[in-house]
Amino acid sequence: MRRVVDVRITFLGTSAGMPTRERGLPSVLIEADGELVLFDCGEGTQRQLMKVNASLGKRMKIFVSHMHGDHIFGLPGLIQTMNLINRTHPLEVFGPPGLKEFIEQTTVPAMCKPSFDLEIHEVEGGEVYKCRQYTVFGSWTEHSVPNLAYKITFGEGRGRFLPERAKALGIPEGPLWGILKAGSPVVLEGGRVVNPYEVLGEPVKGISVVYSGDTRPCESVKRLAAGAEILIHEATFSRELEGKAEAEGHSTAHGAASVAKEANVGTLILTHFSARYHDLAQLEIEAKEIFSGARVAKDLESYDLKA
Repeated sequence: MRRVVDVRITFLGTSAGMPTRERGLPSVLIEADGELVLFDCGEGTQRQLMKVNASLGKRMKIFVSHMHGDHIFGLPGLIQTMNLINRTHPLEVFGPPGLKEFIEQTTVPAMCKPSFDLEIHEVEGGEVYKCRQYTVFGSWTEHSVPNLAYKITFGEGRGRFLPERAKALGIPEGPLWGILKAGSPVVLEGGRVVNPYEVLGEPVKGISVVYSGDTRPCESVKRLAAGAEILIHEATFSRELEGKAEAEGHSTAHGAASVAKEANVGTLILTHFSARYHDLAQLEIEAKEIFSGARVAKDLESYDLKA
């Protein structure tokens, strides 16, 4: 059985490159089971977190897509504020190579020793993080610098334990059953190995949210997002600037919608809009021509789902 988890997605900033009067710089907050997960941390993210009453003292993980300033300049201020409020929970930050040096050069020298454990993980894709509540996978995309798209999956689980199969395989009821339920193999008398899949039903499919970071439309994002409930994809430009988007490693709303359609996602939420667009209706219309389940994100707007 799947354990029901309430998941809330809030867009803290939806602008690209520079903020506007209406839009802050990129950051997406996911709240689930009392834990906060941030994807990117543009300048001003800490103030946006305060606006949505997200406590900076809570358990938190941050996943950085790439090392462009509009996606990382919020980290020094956020970490320093956490220090000033005497945060006690560890903070883990994940991202591409270069992240550790950036934080050590910009953040640590500007404040006293953090009051909490600050752990920085430079990652290369694949399974980036796993805990009881969720799993995060990363995949390299196509941008002007190395960029990781992330998939976070909630509610995933092993299949139901099938006692009749265990008995048929000669496994006595008791501790060995518990080991198999936990997903580990057991060795019976005589040396025969029984693997968990032999006594478990079909795995429980979780609910996934995919965050693209900055990228032109690419196959790696399509693969990562295949069947996801929500794809959050950058849409920096409208279709008439497709050449500019391609040259700079960005997407148009039309291109993002094509990714969503081919990946067969449930909902596409567009973000990372060039400051040239005051009215985003044009981008939403463009995306809906390809994928009807498209919408544009707005700062401080939230989406709820159950995993």
